[in-house]
Order: sequence, then structure tokens, then C-alpha cells
Amino acid sequence: MMKGFLFVSILCFSLLTFAQETTTLQNSILQAKQEHKKVLFFFSGSDWCSPCVKFKKTFIDNEDFKTFATSNLIVFNADFPRLKKNALSKEQTSENEKLAEKYNPNGLFPLIIVFNENGEIIQKWEKLPNETVSEFIEKLK
Repeated sequence: MMKGFLFVSILCFSLLTFAQETTTLQNSILQAKQEHKKVLFFFSGSDWCSPCVKFKKTFIDNEDFKTFATSNLIVFNADFPRLKKNALSKEQTSENEKLAEKYNPNGLFPLIIVFNENGEIIQKWEKLPNETVSEFIEKLK
């Protein structure tokens, strides 16, 4: 009985993890529409782009930003890691490449785009933001 429960638990966790890994920008926009939020979408090179790493550490991982984002944003990251150990699934890599063709044809990293709940671009940063976290949050309101 316990082995069956453990198996089902692992299976459910695996499916949940897989679902998170295959999230798309389109799903993020649909969720934003349902929840009346904006989408903060950013391109990063998590293991080679120092401004991208700084953006994540300074903004995305900041407690004030996290608190704001929980109530106001759907955050979606199209990452382009180079190291094999950080490789994404083939599906996620393909999704990110399609997004880059559409939204980032010049290969800017980081590129931060804000969509309203209707999927319209309302703001864009084509480099690491110069704002403080508080100023960044104010611009996202």
C-alpha cells in the first residue's frame, strides 16, 4: 500500500514538474487574462550572460519584487543556457527559439517585455534596467 502511494506521489510530482517546464508565453498570457495581471517576459542566458544573472538576482529574486509579482504579474523566462548541464528540454528550447524569432530578432540579453492582459506589449527594456527595484516596480504598476 505504501509503495503504491509513493509511486503515485512521485508520478504526480513528475507530471507537475514537467508541466512547469513546458510552460509557454501563450499560457502565461492566458493566465494573465484570467487573473487580470500583466506578464513580465524576459530573455536570459542564465549561465553566460552576466547582465541576465544580475537582473535575476537584483530584481526577480528580490523579496519586494516577489511580493509585488505574486499579486500583479505572471513572470515568464525564455532562457538560453549554453552549458550542457543547464540544458532545457527540447520542447522548451524550441518554444524559446520561436519566441526569440518573434520578439528578440536582434538577440538582446537581457530583453524584458511587459504585456498587458490582452497580450499587447506595453513596455520594454532592451538591457539591464537602470532603475532601483522600487522604481522598476513602480514602472510595472
